[in-house]
Amino acid sequence: MATFLTADRLLKALRDEGLTVVEHRSWRTNNRNHKGPVGPAHGVMIHHTVTSGTASSVELCYNGHSALPGPLCHGVIAKDGTVYLVGHGRTNHAGLGDDDVLQAVIAEKALPPDNEANTDGNRHFYGFEAVNLGDGKDPWPAEQLLAIERAAAAVCRAHDWSERSVIGHLEWQPGKIDPRGFGMDWMRGRIGDRLGGEPERPPVEPPKPTYEPFPGAAFFKVGRNSPVITAMGKRLVAEGCGRYQVGPGPAWSEADRKSYAAWQRKCGYSGDAADGIPGKTSWDRLKVPNV
Repeated sequence: MATFLTADRLLKALRDEGLTVVEHRSWRTNNRNHKGPVGPAHGVMIHHTVTSGTASSVELCYNGHSALPGPLCHGVIAKDGTVYLVGHGRTNHAGLGDDDVLQAVIAEKALPPDNEANTDGNRHFYGFEAVNLGDGKDPWPAEQLLAIERAAAAVCRAHDWSERSVIGHLEWQPGKIDPRGFGMDWMRGRIGDRLGGEPERPPVEPPKPTYEPFPGAAFFKVGRNSPVITAMGKRLVAEGCGRYQVGPGPAWSEADRKSYAAWQRKCGYSGDAADGIPGKTSWDRLKVPNV
């Protein structure tokens, strides 16, 4: 039997699947756990909000309304594909549904008709509300459909479930029509394809290069032997300021001084300020890589 993911694990699973996730207010402690048992977790349920506008939809799903206290789901999926986490634990999204459907989800097999409302779904399902009027006319942008696919796949991947663990509200509770505008068999196909491969993780920024700090003017003197001097010389050559007969080496030399003087002049210095002995300002501009 599966235990619902911790807040941290849920957040990580969604982000690892390539989703942009916003943590809305105190979502980690926003739940209805005092109203009934939570778990075991058996699946993911997809809904539409019957609202428009991201901010108002997120607030509604976080707070609920007079007839149905919040949270109304675990995550709200906006038109642009952003997922707003609004609850964790038991949430008011599934209501009573068909026990035969639940057994099919657990067994990961084809769903029977939902003709009974005798089983507590809030206890067993993660819920995602997608912002849509549900009138059959409000469009489903590609970014939003992809986010639904990714969110469901993220939870399934974390629990080692197949796409058969994902259902629509209309497949659970008699009389419900959500999500209206796309077929759940079609969406399960997309989720299954995604689960067959590695998650599309968000791009990771390459680490910013780090540079040698200015070692002080006294460092640059006859007899100094250091890989920092070699690295400096290579940067001077790259800047077109190299005055070397052979490649830069680790020993401070007159060629290093002349090369650095050329760099100082390139930086706008002249006279005694371009004497070839590095100063902090020109050194920082040269950006000598760490060695």
